[in-house]
Amino acid sequence: MTLVESKIEKSDISNAELISHFREKCTICGHHRIMHDDVGKCEGVMNKPCTSGCDKFEAE
Repeated sequence: MTLVESKIEKSDISNAELISHFREKCTICGHHRIMHDDVGKCEGVMNKPCTSGCDKFEAE
């Protein structure tokens, strides 16, 4: 068991709850939460950066 699995097991969060959380979509860019990093910045999908503004993207 990995450290992350151990933390999940001890947290009283079910797999179903985790899955439903990460299936929720960002209200701005529409990408699933799993595409966002730990501070909420969208890292995009399929190696394409997100330029929707949810990660405070500012064009030059």
